[in-house]
Amino acid sequence: MSTPFLSVRDLTVDFHTEDGVVHAVDGLSFDVEKGTTLGIVGESGSGKSVTNLAVLGLHNPETAKISGEIRLDGEELIGASRSTMERLRGNKVAMIFQDPLTSLSPYHTIGRQIGEVFRRHTGASRAASRDRAIEMLTRVGIPQPKVRVDDYPHQFSGGMRQRAMIAMALVCDPDLLIADEPTTALDVTVQAQILDLLRDLQEQTGTAIIMITHDLGVVAGTAHEVLVMYAGRAVERGTVREVLREPRHPYTWGLLTSMPRLSAPVDVPLLPVRGTPPSLVNVPPGCPFHPRCDYTDLAGPELCRSERPELSPHRGHGDACYLTLAQKREIVR
Repeated sequence: MSTPFLSVRDLTVDFHTEDGVVHAVDGLSFDVEKGTTLGIVGESGSGKSVTNLAVLGLHNPETAKISGEIRLDGEELIGASRSTMERLRGNKVAMIFQDPLTSLSPYHTIGRQIGEVFRRHTGASRAASRDRAIEMLTRVGIPQPKVRVDDYPHQFSGGMRQRAMIAMALVCDPDLLIADEPTTALDVTVQAQILDLLRDLQEQTGTAIIMITHDLGVVAGTAHEVLVMYAGRAVERGTVREVLREPRHPYTWGLLTSMPRLSAPVDVPLLPVRGTPPSLVNVPPGCPFHPRCDYTDLAGPELCRSERPELSPHRGHGDACYLTLAQKREIVR
């Protein structure tokens, strides 16, 4: 069995605050192969972005305590030196941040910001870096790239800024691309264009992609595998077909029933997940989802409230729930 390009094992990320220790990520494990897309879904505060900032080594070591293993192409990243992470970021692994307007500097042109990444990692001249920036703007579909390369971020539309962020992330041809809500605040047609662009670029380069999102529609159209997170833990994992067509965890059921469907009658109401996500300072004992779950009586209320279920099996379609497979199939039938 081949070694995955990115392997995360028992990742834990804690933050020390005045209110106590925030258990942002708690024992998370997953793999990402080259040429594939892993969709990580869950509500705000579930640990999606914290996980991927840990992969990039962007947490402040003075406030964040990180343990476990993160291996990128066989190289351990937890505990790696600052120089090592600076070498890898932008070169071997890159990230598209959620809001390009705040991620791009308003004081420098788009071309300079893209070219600076290329120049830093390759030692190329300013002229060569500018040419590479024009090439990347062309590659991501920016019209008149030789002119727009000298524009500032405020002169770009929201969709064009996101394309520029993708160009910056891909300028050094990284092997792993992390996209954190890349279509947030974009209209539907622009969202589709951005997702099509990422798919096309992956087919051309074989890049591994982690897609962080709360939108299961985005996952359905882009990902090969899905990891559902809740309260810093993985509660379900499988292929897109398995998770979206045969979901096994009550939280995944809640995410699916709260999503509008074109095929559903217009008078059928959406069914949101009741309650609110738990405090990560005081995570409930047992299954963290049990205060919001409608099936604890069926699974065994004392068991759900006292013992935390583990995600199994390690590979294939798995979930962290005490309901039997027969009970799950009966519920979703």
